[in-house]
Amino acid sequence: MELGSTEMMIVMEEKATAEDVGRILELLESAGARGHVSTSDVVTVIGVMGERDVVAGLPLEAYPGVDKVLPILRPYKLVSREFRRTDTVITVGGTSLGGGHVALIAGPCSVESREQLLEAAAIAKRGGATMLRGGAFKPRTSPYAFQGLGIEGLEILAEARESSGLPIVTELMDPRHLEAVAKYSDIIQIGARNMQNFQLLSAVGEVDRPILLKRGLAATIDELLMAAEYIVKEGNSKVILCERGIRTFETATRNTLDISAVPIIKQRSHLPVVVDPSHAAGKVDLVEPLSLAAIVAGADGVMIEMHPTPETALSDGAQSLDPGQFATVAARIRDVVAWAGKTMG
Repeated sequence: MELGSTEMMIVMEEKATAEDVGRILELLESAGARGHVSTSDVVTVIGVMGERDVVAGLPLEAYPGVDKVLPILRPYKLVSREFRRTDTVITVGGTSLGGGHVALIAGPCSVESREQLLEAAAIAKRGGATMLRGGAFKPRTSPYAFQGLGIEGLEILAEARESSGLPIVTELMDPRHLEAVAKYSDIIQIGARNMQNFQLLSAVGEVDRPILLKRGLAATIDELLMAAEYIVKEGNSKVILCERGIRTFETATRNTLDISAVPIIKQRSHLPVVVDPSHAAGKVDLVEPLSLAAIVAGADGVMIEMHPTPETALSDGAQSLDPGQFATVAARIRDVVAWAGKTMG
């Protein structure tokens, strides 16, 4: 937030008309401020950003249709629940995520070959996945580990989408690859290591693609939401937040899944939240209980690593479900989603 700026929201009366809202937007524009309209079945809210002294002098509450004017107190504005009271719903390829729609995102950690990915896509589709994941560019701790197939991997992902009908999720690591990743993907993933790569966040804020933003290894919830704000302020409001485990002193799992992050984020933000139990656990036998716990906690989706033959996987084989395991876990996830009164996709 710049010195001298203000952030507030104008809550309109339930009976307010489109003309009432239009007059407020015209007033804000004439004062050099910006208004962002968010409408639910019950109420319309206008988020305001502009110079504090100028906006403070506007007789906003005197205008027809205005119920009240409230400050937005959190450091993140556009992604806050104060700014928008209704849940953001993101729809790609005929499947939705958020607002009672739950996504099951599944696939291998890395795109290793055409045969491997096409088989994984068929398994994911058959098991009930609503989206396909796979990395063409892979960030690895070791510089000698498999780094992905790059552009060739993106082309294979696009072919897998055609064969399975599943929208694809793949990671972007470098702004230089943004055009290619946006061309081939349906959802662009920003990994945990890049959560605070602000140049990268601003770049994806300018593209017309949903962004799946993973929480950093040692990031707080507020830091995750501030990272999302970098994207949304550039004009891209289609952001999905992902809890994938944080680094703690615990060694029983690869990371510690912060399941409490799900309801906390839902309280603080209107953005959808998914959970990655595979990276949190690092172990196959923990993927199912963590997936079910995520859905019960209110997650809008889970992202699971699955491989046709985990024992041959070039990355993350120890946490990747085989086809039979995936089918079992997916069926149980569907049962819990139905129990929660939500729908798959």
